[in-house]
Amino acid sequence: MTPKEEGISGPGPNGLADRVTAAVVGAAVGDALGGPVEGYSPDRIAERHGGRVRGIVGPWHGDAWRTARPIAPYHKGDGHVTDDTLMTHALIRVYDRVRDHLDAYAIVDHLVPDLMTTPRWIPELEAEALPLHRLFLAEKWLVARLAYGHADPREGGTGNIVNCGAAMYMAPVGLVNAANPAAAYAEALDIAGAHQSSYGREAAGVFAAAVAAATAPGATPDSVVGACLSLAKDGTRTAIEKVCEVAAGHRDFESALGPLRAAVEPYDTVGPDYRAPSLAARRPSRLHSIEELPVALGMLVVSGGDYRQTVLGAVNYGRDCDSIATMAGALAGALGSPAPEEWAKTVADASRLDLWAPARTLIEVTREVFDRDVRRRRAHEEAFTALGGRPCSD
Repeated sequence: MTPKEEGISGPGPNGLADRVTAAVVGAAVGDALGGPVEGYSPDRIAERHGGRVRGIVGPWHGDAWRTARPIAPYHKGDGHVTDDTLMTHALIRVYDRVRDHLDAYAIVDHLVPDLMTTPRWIPELEAEALPLHRLFLAEKWLVARLAYGHADPREGGTGNIVNCGAAMYMAPVGLVNAANPAAAYAEALDIAGAHQSSYGREAAGVFAAAVAAATAPGATPDSVVGACLSLAKDGTRTAIEKVCEVAAGHRDFESALGPLRAAVEPYDTVGPDYRAPSLAARRPSRLHSIEELPVALGMLVVSGGDYRQTVLGAVNYGRDCDSIATMAGALAGALGSPAPEEWAKTVADASRLDLWAPARTLIEVTREVFDRDVRRRRAHEEAFTALGGRPCSD
């Protein structure tokens, strides 16, 4: 059911419930729009579709989707979500079980068993299967390293492919820490330690912080970028700064496609051909950044936070555009701009998923966690006051 049908709302048109719902649903819709054109350049996308993509499209290879790329026999397109959404929903299920902040141990205790033991409907496989069987290699690492390798969860990501795999599903962390970017950053870094290292882990923290910043009353694309720059480190910070400086000079995604790629290129290790990565690709470095997060933030700036334009910009950018559009959709939604209802309904129906149920769960958990945080803070204040410190609240 849609939010209107379920009566999901906050104290105002952009209250907590509305922001969480728009971010969770918006991420899934962006994912579904970006999936069928992932891996291609803007020019090839325009050639294939007779112009820029403006909504939900079919598979790149049409009816041959299952055999055209044997390494990825997935039905991308027609409104099907990808592993970005599967992982986002899985993390929300972990929050639902724990009902509190998460850490790396929650990943090994709850997320990994969810991925490897419980069959679920996988839209791209058009079948029920273990989520593990749909995941990319960098996500399969979670199972190999933690379930079979018994690595310390806090160090599980060491040695993995450095990519956006952890960042792509961190929106729930930002939402649980709504309006508190620093807390979201710290929690996501802890969680992502089980999955990623280097700039892949850093991007997870910064993306969660961006989502948290976007939920704040009065937030704008510029304030979101400012929160990211206040927390991000090394190449991630520089890449975001450079991309968003360029983005500020554009007001439509068409003119921004080439300039944003040029701005992020010095920090991207994959290289010009996304499907043929360079020898330096996805290795740890303090100088580099994933491409997806800076570009998602750049598109948010270009569009002024409008969901449709932010996500369409991410989709038509190409390359890893399902993940870029997932992040862009979450950010625009968290700012208060929801996905078009016709897109959301089509994606939900095509993917055979209730896109609103995870949002309802996360709204409940977010409120519970905030109440827990208040009680913990009060207990700390009482203890500190008893030590002779000055109380800081009534």
